[in-house]
Amino acid sequence: MSSRRVAIVAALGSTQTLAWASSYYLPAIIGGPVAASLHQPRSVFFGIFSASLLLSAVIGPAVGRMIDQHGGRAVLASSNLAIAAGLVIMATAQGVVGLAVAWLFLAVGISAGLYDSAFAALTALYGRDARNAITGITLIAGFASTIGWPATAWFDHEFGWRGACLIWAGLNLGLGMPVNWLMIPATRPRHEPASASPQPAEVGAAPRGAMAILAFYFSAVWFVTGAMASHLPHLLMTAGASPTAAIAAAALVGPAQVAARLVEFGLMRNLHPLVSARVAAVLHPIGAGLLSVFGAPAAVAFAVLHGAGNGMITIAKGTLPLAIFGPVGYGLRNGMLSAPARVTQAAAPFLFGLLLDRYGDKAVVLSAGLCLAAAASLLLLAIAPRLAER
Repeated sequence: MSSRRVAIVAALGSTQTLAWASSYYLPAIIGGPVAASLHQPRSVFFGIFSASLLLSAVIGPAVGRMIDQHGGRAVLASSNLAIAAGLVIMATAQGVVGLAVAWLFLAVGISAGLYDSAFAALTALYGRDARNAITGITLIAGFASTIGWPATAWFDHEFGWRGACLIWAGLNLGLGMPVNWLMIPATRPRHEPASASPQPAEVGAAPRGAMAILAFYFSAVWFVTGAMASHLPHLLMTAGASPTAAIAAAALVGPAQVAARLVEFGLMRNLHPLVSARVAAVLHPIGAGLLSVFGAPAAVAFAVLHGAGNGMITIAKGTLPLAIFGPVGYGLRNGMLSAPARVTQAAAPFLFGLLLDRYGDKAVVLSAGLCLAAAASLLLLAIAPRLAER
């Protein structure tokens, strides 16, 4: 990559880290303190958070069209403003209404400011040459939880959860917004012709039911991703880890994601994506088994295994549909696969929070079962062609 592109990737990777840490990863640390301070159950806080994720999924297509038409600079810079506004409102909230308004703004910021928008911005700039740039920001922002969770915990300890929200708001306004505005070129995006719909020949070449199988796979694993992003530190504490140990272990998710992505791009790049997708789905259940048997001493192993699987799943989301269906109609198919997965991911913080409150660390049985079911579903893709031949 040219030095200019490297600088853009480094800047976007940094602002993505900030955006993830101050929005999506925030509830895992401050959800409990906010709920207690406002005299509400944790389930209320995470229910509002889940609703905001659903809203961000609804807004997503409009954000994508805006980037297609005008480029990503204004959208990404505006996302920092929306995140900051939501955090300021949350810092001053006195009840459920204030929380709901705060997460309304944060939903806009999440939709306009996280991976999907950054990927679209890079694609608008570089077209088919955007793959390495996209990989670069993924590797950098893979450390968002590693940086965000300990930082939020320290802010909360020193200044309270309201102070933590204000600090993150200031970083979005003083760092994220100007970097996105100054570093993302204002160049008009490229416009390349895209197929409006899948070609019948391409569809016929894939195993029957492949779309339904992949939709189930991504819906199941994204539920687990959403659940762990919101509750991993609390889950580890219910398993017996101290708050400091739980946050330290959870912070390893980021490095594990990055390490797994490096392995995927290096050692596993010549294997069919089905292989890495299956491996990715079974890593979380292995960690869950260790946590169930050994409790707190297995907290680090669980976090690392979960993070590694999650890092590989991010890649599988892009490579698996391409390998099975080919490039024709890829955008349409990927959008169709994302819709149910986003719904389950949005529901995960609330539903898993209820299970965690009622069953403690035994709630991990559900997340492990979903991942195992996802891995098993991919076996149908291997036998579907043989069934079709009979």
